[in-house]
Amino acid sequence: MLFANLAFRRLFTAQVVALVGTGLLTVALGLLAYDIAGSSAGAVLGTALAIKMIAYVFVAPIVSSLTNSLPRKLVLVTADTVRALTALALPFVDQVWQIYVLIFVLQAASATFTPTFQAVIPSVVPDEKQYTRALTLSRLAYDLESLVSPLIAAALLTVIGFHTLFVGTAAGFVVSAVMVLGTALPKHTAVHRERPTTGIVTFTKNHELQGLLALNTVVAAATALVMVNSVVYVRDLFGGGSSQLAIALGFYGAGSMAAALLIPRALERISDHTLMLAGAAVAVAGAAAATAVATLHGGSAAWFALATTWLLLGIGTSMINTPSARILRRESNERTRTSIFTAQFSLSHAAFLVTYPVAGWVGAQFGQFTAAAVLTALATLAALSAARLWSRSRDPVVASA
Repeated sequence: MLFANLAFRRLFTAQVVALVGTGLLTVALGLLAYDIAGSSAGAVLGTALAIKMIAYVFVAPIVSSLTNSLPRKLVLVTADTVRALTALALPFVDQVWQIYVLIFVLQAASATFTPTFQAVIPSVVPDEKQYTRALTLSRLAYDLESLVSPLIAAALLTVIGFHTLFVGTAAGFVVSAVMVLGTALPKHTAVHRERPTTGIVTFTKNHELQGLLALNTVVAAATALVMVNSVVYVRDLFGGGSSQLAIALGFYGAGSMAAALLIPRALERISDHTLMLAGAAVAVAGAAAATAVATLHGGSAAWFALATTWLLLGIGTSMINTPSARILRRESNERTRTSIFTAQFSLSHAAFLVTYPVAGWVGAQFGQFTAAAVLTALATLAALSAARLWSRSRDPVVASA
């Protein structure tokens, strides 16, 4: 039983609590930006998102190389402490540039915490089947956070001011640090300091990891359609409101969660390659469907088509994301694991630096049909590249039933 593993139970609790805190931060940051910048709040948040991605792409490999020889518990607790202190500082800012500085510090700490945390789990859960279930729970935690945290924030805002939400965020990081501090982690094998590019270089030389890199692009293309352009589909094309937007995003989350729940059983019968390439095909089909949905103009059939399309995109991305850490685990060892997980963290977010602007700028300049078509073409090429790369590498072992 996975939760009989005390170390995993504590680490999973730390993840869930930190995610709830992060969700509160997202809501509070939007309100803070509006409080300071007014009608320019969208530009402030857009810049903050870009800063987040820059920190994820460029800071993560550098910090990983600097901390790779340190005890992982120390790295995790220090990152959580920095995140908590930064969240507590946010209510006191009164200038936009101060938001940018603090967001960079906070996201740099997250870029330190997340890949290190992900690299710890394979050591804590060595059994392959149990590890797959752990990945499913992690995926569900991310999906539920995106649905539940806004509801918690909305409930809290009925009795407190938005500045207090930052205290809730800090509390989440403090609880995460305490849970990690009280967890007995496997002894970390100290290694010499590696170059920041070590993990990325490994990706470029390994067919398994190259295939995963291509599938990261499929995920980024599909996710960009949902995260960037959902509001345009719902509000501009179909004339819907905020509730319809929430429902559309809910279908994407529901698809992701449903797929994650079925993945452990599926991986007892088929290989990682087969499942993830099938997920890529589903994601490409969803992106292609989005081009057709962009030609519709409301009505029950259009809403049904949008819900079905977003459901497909959620299923496809989850079929790729959830098993991906199994490949990282298989292609690394205790010495190289952190650098490999960090490279995946950095490179997967680098794909978003491409697809988010494509979704936003192409959609704004040439329309949603063109944006969806470009992203479909990008996802298709990436999926075909993954299939070709993996045809030249060994087929991973299917977990025994």
